Parts: sequence; structure tokens; C-alpha cells
Amino acid sequence: MENQLRGSQLINTYGPGAMVELPSKSILIAGLDHWKYPQTGEFKISEPRLEAKITQLLHRGRPTHQTIQLRPPPPASDQHQGADAAFIKGFEFPLWFVSQHAVSTPEKYRRRRLVKSVALDGRSRFENHPVVSMRFVRGCIRGHCGDIQWHRFVHGEEPCPGELWVEERGTSGDLSDVWVICTQCGRVRCMRDATQREGTPLGKCNGARPWLNDRDPAGCSEPNRLLVRSASNSFFPRTVSVISIPDRGEWLLGRVRHFWESENLQAVENEPLVVFLLGKPHLKSAFEGFTPAEVFTAIQEVRSGRPAASTLKPIKEVEFEALSSAHAEQASDDPNGDFFVRELPETAWRSAETETLQKVVLVHRLKEVQAQIGFTRFEPISNSVTGDPLDLDVKTAPLTAGAPKWVPAIENRGEGVFLQFRAEAIQHWLELEAVQARQALLQKGHKLWLEEHPGSDPDFPGLAYYLLHSISHLLIQSIALECGYPASSLRERIYVPAADGSAMAGCYGILLFTGSTDAHGTLGGLVQTGRDIRKHLSRSFSMARLCSNDPVCATHRPGQHTLNPLSGAACHSCLFISETSCERFNGCLDRALVAATIDHPGCEYIRSVP
Repeated sequence: MENQLRGSQLINTYGPGAMVELPSKSILIAGLDHWKYPQTGEFKISEPRLEAKITQLLHRGRPTHQTIQLRPPPPASDQHQGADAAFIKGFEFPLWFVSQHAVSTPEKYRRRRLVKSVALDGRSRFENHPVVSMRFVRGCIRGHCGDIQWHRFVHGEEPCPGELWVEERGTSGDLSDVWVICTQCGRVRCMRDATQREGTPLGKCNGARPWLNDRDPAGCSEPNRLLVRSASNSFFPRTVSVISIPDRGEWLLGRVRHFWESENLQAVENEPLVVFLLGKPHLKSAFEGFTPAEVFTAIQEVRSGRPAASTLKPIKEVEFEALSSAHAEQASDDPNGDFFVRELPETAWRSAETETLQKVVLVHRLKEVQAQIGFTRFEPISNSVTGDPLDLDVKTAPLTAGAPKWVPAIENRGEGVFLQFRAEAIQHWLELEAVQARQALLQKGHKLWLEEHPGSDPDFPGLAYYLLHSISHLLIQSIALECGYPASSLRERIYVPAADGSAMAGCYGILLFTGSTDAHGTLGGLVQTGRDIRKHLSRSFSMARLCSNDPVCATHRPGQHTLNPLSGAACHSCLFISETSCERFNGCLDRALVAATIDHPGCEYIRSVP
């Protein structure tokens, strides 16, 4: 059974593979092969750097002119009706339901019938009673999911055609209070058993991919795990994002790739033919401002398969270069532009609290393009420190059955403030003996994390990342009090050298920004807080010293305490923020690196700034 979802939905919540609750049922957002766009209009987003990175990742070994396109979700406008209607399709999931008609047992327990979809009538009712989708399903670490085999869960391998009932033996809703009962043979089993890792109580995965309406051709034998449909760990999108940086040459190459097949640009062998093609009104408009010679040169570059120089650089390195090179005297605003930054004069921010800074840049206008390349279940996967996506592994579920030609993307427009930190100060701090001892402790926790989560980022991000990431979270909490945006609307990008030192050497910075798919992300409040950065840094350093959960928080040892192995002194009372705002899902944090805590390991940064 299929359902059509009309409307543009954010990829972070409703991408392919996400489980969505509707008023009357639950559905699974279908893969990209089942999305439909209107036959008229152009539904594409142009961002050459992001397109190149995703193409390199998803289409390895293919010519670079076969670029994966970026598309916004289908529009929700009522202008497209009938055969031209746009929608995102969803498949009904799960196919097991619980009747809303409850009976009372002699023990005064509440018992409801567990039925499959084929037993429902034409009004989606069972014995004239409404039903609700079963909240328990199964999944595996490779993203596969499906209905629990309820008869097998209760009876094991012994066949029994008896009726199954869900019995609630308490009022808490805890798994230990939920039992599945067979009224024919009397077998019972508690849902708590489904959480056990030993003995595979839910069986082995069969590779089902209901969002693609097929099964994984590679098969799967991973043990099934219990999934609660509405739980946050049922869907983690893998996204890649870039801040759009104006680049005339890249933009031209992106236009050539865009029209490569539709206009047969691969057959263009000379400049006069380019002149002929630019006579077409839509091509003349698309390449406005470029000479035929420039367009022909771009066609030759795309044909050669050589990627543009900026696409070879890490995503964040290009952004850091653009942000750190901002100059107030050279800035000129374009009302229709997507990127406008100005350096704040040093006299406006220099003080004792800001000795650690080298530059403050006010980002009056920016555009972030974010694309989904897959998703995971149970555990999220972050990108590398440099912003580039890690190689796809078996834990990443695909968006299409075959090789994708496009991926869903959104454009977020907003404002921000960029802080560049003095490289020599951070490098001096990293050489301190107490700092190196703290690094060994955090590395031990990272090693413990990798043992429990194989396939995660294998590289320790480095102590500089922990430091700037912790300062970023403190600043977000301080800035949110005055900027006019809630803390959950603020986001971060941390700029530090690669873990192996291969890229971004000497790059240390924080970009705090807000973004929205409309104009509500550019109200000016965040830029104003950049002018008051002295106050916010001072407040952040003060907040780092004490937590309401101290001494428990301050004395946390990531290598010894397994509850939070990726962080040091960090918890929900001091450093944790909304996970939608954080690059690392509230991991890689330690306020002991920022200021002296009551545990006082002697590795605080602000005291050691030379």
C-alpha cells in the first residue's frame, strides 16, 4: 500500500528511509526513485564544490562530467495537479497493527489484539474497531528494517497459528511491562527480551529495504535489533554541506556540467559551435557574462575529466580561506548575493578576553547548501574534521536501488560571525605537558569508542578540535541569550588542521551561523553579537569553570567511564546543546581544556595564552 506525501520536507527529518507518523498510520519515506517532480520547471540547485565531492564519493571511477545533481524536495504548490502533481511517496510501515479495543484479564491487565494488515477491512479497522501501527519494529546496523516476526518471537521455531495479543502489565509503558501473549498455546514473552544482544531474539536480518521496495542484493546476516518507530535512533541522515563561496570559474564549470547531456555539449569541438549554441535563449541566459572562448575552455576542462582545483581541497579549507581573507575596506554588498562578509576592526574587539583571537569577521549574508547522501540507524556518522564525507561503508543505507543520478538538497540562508584564533597561541598550548597528558586520556576514550562502534571515524580529531568545539558550545549558549534566535537555531563549523596534518595547517577558527530555507535566518541579531564578542567570550570562559553537576562532571574520565567515552568534562548542564546544532552530536567536548575546573588538571587554554 502506498501513500503520497505532498510538500517540501527537510532532508534532516524526512529523507528516504525515515519513519513518519501520520494521523491515521505510520509510513516509511520512499527512496528517490519514487519521488515525483512536475514536468515543467527546473528543480535543481547549483553548487559545484558540493556536487564534485558527492560525485567523487558515490560515483568512483566514472568520468567527472557525470556529476550527481542536487535537487530540492518536490514543491508543495497546488499549481501542479493531476498528472503533473509533485509528491514524495511513502510506503505503509509497519504492516502489523494493534487493535484499540482492549479487554481486561482476571489480573486486571489491559490486553489488545495484534493483527496483520491483511486482516483489516476496507476502512482499516479490525472487527469494526480502529487500529494503530505497532510501535516496535526490527532493524540492523546496515540500515535495513522490517516487521518483527511476532509468531517466531513468541514461539521460536515451533509453529502455532494462535492469536497474538499485546498485554500491558503496568502503567509506565516500560518494555518490562509489555508482553506478547498467544491465547492458543499460552506462550508469553516480554518485550524486554527483544533488547538482548545474546541469542538474537529477533533473528537474523534478511536485508529488507522497504523504503526501496526491495531487498539488499548483497544480502545480510546481521542480528536484528529492536527499533521503536518514533525513537530518534531510527533515522540518522548522512549529510554533506558547504558554505557557498563565490567563484566565477567554478560556477561556469557547474553550468557546463548542468547542460552536458541535455545540450550535447560533449560534441562541441570548436568555438564557433559555442557561438551557435549561445544563440539559444535559455543557454544565452544561463551563460550570461561569459565569452564563447571562456565557455569553450570550460567544456574542454570538463571533457578532460580534471576536477577544478578548489574541488580537490577539503570543504572547510576553501571556506576558511574565504572567511579569514575578509577585509573591511574591500567589502562591497550585492543585495542579490549569497556571500557578504566584513572584517570587524581590531579596535572594536581587542581586549584581555580576546587575546586568543586574530580576527573577527561579521558574516552578513551566507548560503549553506546541504545534501543527503545516505542514512544510518542506531548510530550517527559524522564527516571528517575537514568537512569532507568519510567513505561510505556497509552501515550507510542507500537512497536509491542503483547508482544515484541526483540527491536531495536544501539551501539555507542566514548570517553569522567567524572567529579566527591565533595559530601560534594554540600550538604553544598543545606543547604543554598537562595538555599532552589530557590528550592521552581523551585518546583512550576515543579508542574505547571505536571498539564499541566499528566503522565510525577512525581518526582522533585532535585536541585543538576539542578546544574550539568546547568554546563554540559555550559561545552558542551565551549568544543565544541576546541574539534573538533560540540556541537550537544556531549552528557551528569548526576549522582545525586535519588529524594527520595533511590539510588546513595553521587553520583555527569557529563559524557560528544561523540558516533557514527562507529569509528568517537573516535578522541581523547574530552579526550584532559579533560586535560584542568580548563580553560573550568572557562569559563563556566563566561558564566553563563550574557546572551544576560538579564534581561528577569535572572528574569524568573518558577512558574509564564508558557512559560518555568521547568527551571529558562535559554534560547536559554545561556543554551539551541541541544535536541539530552540533557537528559531532555532542561528542568531542571538554571544558577542562578551556578554563580551570574544580578538578584542575592544569590544561586550561586561557591561562596559557602567551
